[in-house]
Amino acid sequence: MRAEIQLGHCFEWQYTIPARATVPELYHDTPFCRDMPEVLATGYLVGMMELACLHGLMPFMDWPREQSLGTMVNFRHLAPTPPGMRLTIRGEVLAVEGQRVRFRVEAWDEAEKVCEGEHERCLIDPVRFAARVARKAGPSEAA
Repeated sequence: MRAEIQLGHCFEWQYTIPARATVPELYHDTPFCRDMPEVLATGYLVGMMELACLHGLMPFMDWPREQSLGTMVNFRHLAPTPPGMRLTIRGEVLAVEGQRVRFRVEAWDEAEKVCEGEHERCLIDPVRFAARVARKAGPSEAA
């Protein structure tokens, strides 16, 4: 790590919602989803919340030799967001316990708050992590 992760560290990240992030597009291979409203899919929103937290950790990591992976999400999706709107995600570091970092996170579109909750990430050594995945994949995948 470059610097000690600071409790209370705040960050902000913005992202414009693409059409591919809507429910009908994200789940285009599921017939009943194609008829659903063209709004930001919760699954895509969760990914944006995770990426904002990763962005918030960047000043404290020696990227790419150190990385982080999401290990817990607890979000409430509060309001719909159409494609083309800008999402602003703000977060704060709540706790650091060993390799685990917990965040409070909120997302706002251009009109209102659309999401709130908590997220946890675990700092990893990508080389060791890849070796673990290779062992799990088994001999047929490793060859």
